[in-house]
Amino acid sequence: MKDNNKSEIEELTDLLIQFRDARNWEQFHNSKDLALALSIEAAELNELFLWKKAEEVNVEKLKEELADILIFALLLARKHKLPIKDIILNKIRVNEEKYPAEKAKNTAKKYCDL
Repeated sequence: MKDNNKSEIEELTDLLIQFRDARNWEQFHNSKDLALALSIEAAELNELFLWKKAEEVNVEKLKEELADILIFALLLARKHKLPIKDIILNKIRVNEEKYPAEKAKNTAKKYCDL
């Protein structure tokens, strides 16, 4: 049942919490282990591209690894009561300052090299 007062991200996170709690896994979901799991899943995502051209990636495996990354990120944010939308919007603002369009357009240089 959809709660019109909740964002899709909040609804997804609630579903993840329900899944986790039904298995009594919260005991394993401390911040350190969630961060490690996130890093490990990101490495598994990278492995999909290793020694291949980007267009050769197995899209089904890409979906699985990306889902794992998002799951652990959402759980870690919930653990610390971090509002996803707010922290992303804040990061966009910070990056807008670090990478002004007039300097960063068409270059992959780091902000300190612009």
